[in-house]
Amino acid sequence: MPSNEEVFEKVKEALMDALGVDDDEVTPEATLVGDLGAESIDFLDIVFKLEKAFDITIPRDDLFPDDVLTNAEYVQEGRVTEVGLTKLKERMPFADLTKFEENPLVQDFGNLLTVQDLCNYVSTKVA
Repeated sequence: MPSNEEVFEKVKEALMDALGVDDDEVTPEATLVGDLGAESIDFLDIVFKLEKAFDITIPRDDLFPDDVLTNAEYVQEGRVTEVGLTKLKERMPFADLTKFEENPLVQDFGNLLTVQDLCNYVSTKVA
């Protein structure tokens, strides 16, 4: 099993390659969308590179729980409900949802994932 540092380095490499960002921009707290400029098409490339680098399979729903974010049971008036937040925490135990919980607007969800969250996810997949 790779160390946390090894996971971070490989994730960093994948992000630099996929997004064309400099290595000093890829910090654990950097958000993939807001700080690194990832767009939806970039996530396909990122997932592909991570799958290849770590020899894992990443189901789309693991990182992008669209079924939760588009379900009326979990979203009301553009906001994720308490039940929806609980569901997201279940589905994404690797992500720190603390900041999102303060103002759970669906439109802001895309800017939630950080490099560290991605590292946490990969670590659980290779464990």
